[in-house]
Parts: sequence; structure tokens; C-alpha cells
Amino acid sequence: MTHDNISNLENSANDIADNWRQYFSFSTDHKVIGVQYIVTTFVFFLIGGLLAMLIRAELLTPELNVVDRPLYNGLFSMHGTIMIFLWIIPFNAGISNYLVPLMIGARDMAFPLLNAISFWIIPPAGIFLLSSFLLPNGPAKAGWWSYPPVSLQFPPNQPINGEFFWIVSLVLIGISSIMGAVNFITTIFWMRAPGMTFFRMPVFIWSVLSAQLLQLINLPFLTGALVLLLFDLAFGTQFFKPLENGDPIIYQHLFWFYSHPAVYIMALPAFGIFAEVLPAFSRNPLFGYRSLALASVGIALVSIFVWVHHMFTSATPGWMRMTFMVTSMLVAIPTGVKAFGWTATVWKSKLHLETPMLFAMGGAAMFIFGGVTGVMLAATPFDIHVNNTYFVVGHFHYIVFNTITMAIFAAIYFWFPKITGRMYAEGWGKLHFLLTFIGANLTFFPMHPLGLQGMLRRISSYDPQYQGWNVIASLGSFLLGVSILPFIANMVGSWLYGPKAVNNPWHATGLEWTTTSPPPRDNFENIPVVKRPPYDYGDPKYSVIQNSDNGESAQ
Repeated sequence: MTHDNISNLENSANDIADNWRQYFSFSTDHKVIGVQYIVTTFVFFLIGGLLAMLIRAELLTPELNVVDRPLYNGLFSMHGTIMIFLWIIPFNAGISNYLVPLMIGARDMAFPLLNAISFWIIPPAGIFLLSSFLLPNGPAKAGWWSYPPVSLQFPPNQPINGEFFWIVSLVLIGISSIMGAVNFITTIFWMRAPGMTFFRMPVFIWSVLSAQLLQLINLPFLTGALVLLLFDLAFGTQFFKPLENGDPIIYQHLFWFYSHPAVYIMALPAFGIFAEVLPAFSRNPLFGYRSLALASVGIALVSIFVWVHHMFTSATPGWMRMTFMVTSMLVAIPTGVKAFGWTATVWKSKLHLETPMLFAMGGAAMFIFGGVTGVMLAATPFDIHVNNTYFVVGHFHYIVFNTITMAIFAAIYFWFPKITGRMYAEGWGKLHFLLTFIGANLTFFPMHPLGLQGMLRRISSYDPQYQGWNVIASLGSFLLGVSILPFIANMVGSWLYGPKAVNNPWHATGLEWTTTSPPPRDNFENIPVVKRPPYDYGDPKYSVIQNSDNGESAQ
């Protein structure tokens, strides 16, 4: 690339960095939309975290002494809803928005206007959901799954209630996600740069593609179930009312047909992040690249057929229990392939323990524990034994926080220089990791012995015999809350005052590192022609990527 071309790209990038107002506008630039998603969802993450700390404050002692029971029910219902539907899933959409066109050598997403609309549905839907705290009867109290008939138990003279707000908000968020899925799938299939074959795509792209296919196939079932639930709640229909010939079990089937694959919709991008970060900081090619890429598709495929393991105690016939026990255990095969590939990638390598690598290794390690307890829960006898106990809560949080949110932090630190053009403070990043890792394990590990001892979830007062483990979990949650403070200070301070970042500070191999930091409006001056496989660390044969228009090489 010529000196003039580099100067033009850098000037354009600096203009983008200085124009902060664009992040508060209706933009069709996928990078701006990506940052809007990331920052907005992080605000919801903070709110959901505060609700979690209130829950743990209540559980610090056996007695009910912080909030009353109806508010407690609202707290755990809103906490789960916010963290899943307003934090992890839309954050993954945001980081994918920023990275997918850059990683495949495209100038933007396939449908930029649809992309912007997908984002701008999220803030009003989230605000509408949170505003239910202001209603006379408070927010929804039936959990993030909102099973009928519990979710339909409102006085007939209160047609506008927290459950109504909950359903409308989730329908809007679902519409946003379906629109995003169409955009991602179209972009990945049709807008790859010349030479970017499927098996030259980074595993992160395979992960996003697999997750968005699940969104497109499974999410309409949940959206339809929520619409029927809204009709039952507000218009007097009887789809799910058991006393009026409705069937609440049908709702459970429709809900979990999406909401178990939703675990992998959240987890697959996290697995893709591990696949990008671990090779970069071990300086090794990703072990078993093709197997890990295909494992993403395998996880998505198998996860469609496992939803009934959430319903082993819901009058499920024996043959169905056995069938879905087997399919649930089958998911361990492609996920095991991924875990083996990550381990082999870092095996006997010289590790560079910068903050992204710490979060990736910590998240991958805790996923192993979460995966083991997941296989345990797939076994019908064990699942019935610990059904509705804190063992399930502990397992779930080892996946959604200790694995996925750790991966999210790894992604933020890894691509922060590319997004902002600045370097973060490494010391503050390592402090954030240390506090997060300790706090997460102190919070969620005690839930497993509590569940095995019989402590039920969704209760605000409990037998004093359970207090010891609950004290540890609550103190860990407060540490987890404190851990976010150095992260916020680091991100804000570094974006404003951090040292300038070079284009590729990690010496990584992806296409996104071949353009400026931050990238210009059109990402690349010339669409690159890809002539090398991904993760070719240490192979001098693939030291350059050719540009299509002028044949010049970019390091």
C-alpha cells in the first residue's frame, strides 16, 4: 500500500474517531451500529447487575429483611430477562455487527438500513420493560420464562400490568433479532471478499453464522408463543389457561424450542471469540480449524433437538425423557471438540498473558466445569433430583457469566484498539480480570452444593442450614459488582486519553487487522483478495494479503 493511501486511510479514521456525535445518531455504518449496540447493552448489563446484587443482599440472611416477596419475584424475573435479552444476545449482535464485514472483507452489512432499524428497536424496548417498575403492581413476576398460569394471574381490572410490558418488550426484541439474523446470514453468504471461501473464514464467522441460523429458525416459535400469551392475558383467549381447556405445557414446548438453542445463540459467539484470542496470544495456529468450524454447525444442529430436557418434570412421558436425554448428551460431542481444540492450541506454547488472553483462558476453563454439570443435568434421574434447585442456577451462570460474559470481556479488550484507535491500560485490565474471576467463582460455585443439599431457587427466605454457602455467594456477588469499576474507568479513560494504537497491536492474522485503527467508513481502500488460510501464525509463506485493485500488498 502506498504512503498516500495509508495517509488517506489514517486521516479518514481520525475523522471518525473525533466525530463522537455519530454514535447518538441514526447511522447505517455497521461500525457505528456495533458500538451503539455494545454501549447500550452494557448499560442494561449494569442495571441487571444491580438487580442481582439486591437479590444476593436478600439472600445474605435466611430471613426476609431487604425487599418484600412480590418485589423479590420482580427482581429475579427482570434480572434474568435483562441479562439474556438486553445484554448477551444484543451485545453479540453488536460485536458481530462491527466485526463480520471487516473479517470477511466487505464494506458494510448487506442491508444497512435494516441493520440500523434492528438496533433502534432495542433501546425503547428496554426502557419500556424497565418502566414496568413504575406500575402500581410492579414488573413481571413470573421469571424470565413466564410460564402460564403463573404469568396470567393478574386481577381482571388491571389490563396494563408488568406482564403485559414484559411480553410487548420481548416481542419487539425478538423482531429486532430476526431482522438481524436475516442481515448476518445474507452478509456472510454473499458479501465475502474474493478468495474468502468458507474454509478461509475465521471460526468467529462460523460461530456467528450458526447462531444466526438458530435465531432465524427458532425465534419465531417464541415470538408466536408470546403473542398467544398476550392474547390470553389481555383479550380473554384460552390458549394456555388450564381451567378453560387451555394447555400450559404447549407454552413450555414453544418457549424452550427457542430458549434452549438460545443458550447456544449466546455461547457460539463466545466460542468464536476464544478461537480468535487464543491463537493470537499463543502464537500458534488454531488446532483443528476445520473441525472447530464444523463443530459450530454441529452444536447449532443438535441444539434444535434438546429442548424437552427442561421439561423432565412437566408430565413428560418416559419415551420422551429418554429420547431427549440422549440428544442433550450429544451436544457434548461438538462442544468437546471445541474445548479440545482450544487446549491443543495453547499446549506447549509461549503464552502472552495480556488481558484478552486471561479472560479467554479463564472463560474457557470455567466452560469445562459448566459443561460437566450440563451433562449431569442432561441425565433424567439427576435432573429430576436437582430440579428447581440452586444447582441449576449455578450451572446456568457458569455458562452465561463465567463463560460467555468472560468471553465478552476478552472481545472488548482484544478489539478495543481496533474500535477506538487507542490502547487500554494493561494493569487495570488485569485487575479487572482478577476481581472478576475470583468474584464469579465465589458467587456461582456455592450454588452447586446448595442445590445438592436441596435449596430451592426463586425463594427469598430459606432454612438457616443453607446460610453458610449463601454468605459466600452474596459476598462474591458484591465483589463481582465492584470488579466492573476498574473496567469502566479503563475503557472511558483509555478511549479519551489512551496512547494511540497501531493497526495490529497483537500481530494477529485476521482481515480486520489489515486496515487502520479505527477503520475508515468503507473499511478498506480496496477490497482485499484472500490468499491464505486463517490463523497462519508463524508461516512465512502467508505473510501478506493481496489487494484486488492494484495488486499491492498489505502487511
